[in-house]
Formats: sequence, structure tokens, C-alpha cells
Amino acid sequence: MVLGLSIDFKASVDMRRVEEAVHLVEERFHEQMLRFPKGQTKDILLTFMALGLADDLLQLQKEMAEAKNRLNAILARIESSV
Repeated sequence: MVLGLSIDFKASVDMRRVEEAVHLVEERFHEQMLRFPKGQTKDILLTFMALGLADDLLQLQKEMAEAKNRLNAILARIESSV
């Protein structure tokens, strides 16, 4: 169950990861409910939550790309000194 909805997953899915994801979704949804008490529909709260998660993902992708660039630069220096 995710936010009161019954969701079925493929048997090949790592259920531990699913449970962690469900926990994160429910936690973020609860945060949005506290942030916007009453007057906001579930759809609006879920949209804010989705935007927040998308922003987190984009930031992490940017940080990972920067880390890969730094590692490639270090590797290039190591290879050129050998």
C-alpha cells in the first residue's frame, strides 16, 4: 500500500527497495500535508512532492556528473605521469 492505494509490483522487484521508496513517498507526502494544512487537494500535494523529488534527482545527477569529471581528470593525470 502506498498512500492508501494498493499497488502490485513484479515478482522480480527488490521489495526492500520498494519498501524504502514507499517510506520516502509517504514521508514526503506527510511533510507536504504539514506544510500546506487544509485546503490543498491530494493531487496538488502529490505534484509538489513529485517536483521536490525530481529536483533532488536532478541535483544528484549534476553532482554525480561533476564527480565523474573530477575522477576522469585525476585518472588522466595519473595515466600521463606513468
